[in-house]
Amino acid sequence: MLPQEIIRRKRDGHKLSADEIAAFVAGLTTGSISEGQAGAFAMAVFLNGMSREETVALTLAMRDSGDVLDWSDLPGPVTDKHSTGGVGDNVSLMLAPIVAACGACVPMISGRGLGHTGGTLDKMDAIPGYASQPDVALFRKTVLETGCAIIGQTADLAPADRRLYAIRDVTGTVESVPLITASILSKKLAAGLGSLVLDVKVGNGAFMEKSRDAVALANSLVEVANGAGLNASALVTGMNEPLASAAGNAVEVKNAVDFLTGRYRDRRLEDVTLALAAEMLQSAGLVSSNQDGIRRATEALAGGRAAAVFARMVAVLGGPGDFIENPEKYLPAAPVELAVKADQDGFVSSIATRDIGLAVVTLGGGRLHPDDKIDHAVGLTRLLPVGAEVRPGEALALVHARTDAEAEAAAAAVRAAYTIGGSKPPAEKTVLRRILPR
Repeated sequence: MLPQEIIRRKRDGHKLSADEIAAFVAGLTTGSISEGQAGAFAMAVFLNGMSREETVALTLAMRDSGDVLDWSDLPGPVTDKHSTGGVGDNVSLMLAPIVAACGACVPMISGRGLGHTGGTLDKMDAIPGYASQPDVALFRKTVLETGCAIIGQTADLAPADRRLYAIRDVTGTVESVPLITASILSKKLAAGLGSLVLDVKVGNGAFMEKSRDAVALANSLVEVANGAGLNASALVTGMNEPLASAAGNAVEVKNAVDFLTGRYRDRRLEDVTLALAAEMLQSAGLVSSNQDGIRRATEALAGGRAAAVFARMVAVLGGPGDFIENPEKYLPAAPVELAVKADQDGFVSSIATRDIGLAVVTLGGGRLHPDDKIDHAVGLTRLLPVGAEVRPGEALALVHARTDAEAEAAAAAVRAAYTIGGSKPPAEKTVLRRILPR
């Protein structure tokens, strides 16, 4: 099949067959399809969409462009979570060990941050010695011995997706729901999962700012995943403020360790983490109800089992054996700290969450281009939540920076992101909607 004919048919609004889609994806993988042709295909899909059947076919073809992992030798059900990204979203660091402590196996393949959202893999790279991109043998060993492993995508998983994503990023076609869906799910299907829970963020710090767009994406992900043979459900969760009180890399790892050990837990972060844990346990068949899942996850936290799983995972993947007892000993720290002070009385009425994420990027803690290097030490902590009462001179946040000038610039951006009002705003729900297959 000529690639230009496949492009023409999609350009003209026709439904592509599974064979046509498979042929195009095969060309992406071998390199016989040019970047221009791939970009034209992406734009045709962006403008004309894809049916559920087409999106399933695209997902499966990209899954089969590389290796598909087999976890049939594991002692428990294999499950995972995917988040569409936000600010202060370190949920994965607690979620994987919580769910593993409840009897599931969680081979979590995560990504790096791009733009204003942080990446789980960048956070794990803040831990000295931690092998965030191990070979398959060490990946399998870690999941088998500890119950979970948080690592990055290997070159052999869904290579067609990696090429198409890079082209979408420079052709203005990132926002296509069918292409987002196939990109996310092809990697998760290649990971050999038995079930998947999707955390679709909505709000001013999320990729999807409007509820209808987030629900449309959640429905597409759930329907296509189940159409491709993967048991999946989704939670739509709020991102109108940072989820944790920390934003960065090392600072979010420290926040996660404090969460796991019980030293400190942000309320909204705890709500979302436990809700996702319950959903994962239910989808994996380990509990019969959401209430039972919440109870099991809470017990795994309270009894220290989740913290112990995280500690073992870090050690097996090459990190310090006493990391969870002494995170400050190992995590990099920025030399400059600067409090962002409020200049009026009142309550935090709103936070421009995207701007908080961009402040971390300008400090060097994020990237604007995929090949940018990041500084794991910089970031923000003690971020006040919406509804907090403040007085002049009290801190809204604490900046961790390399230089005084960078700290001042970040502090100005954070101060501008906070709106202080005269009355306390009503609390927003953290888990907004549950999406099941229809």
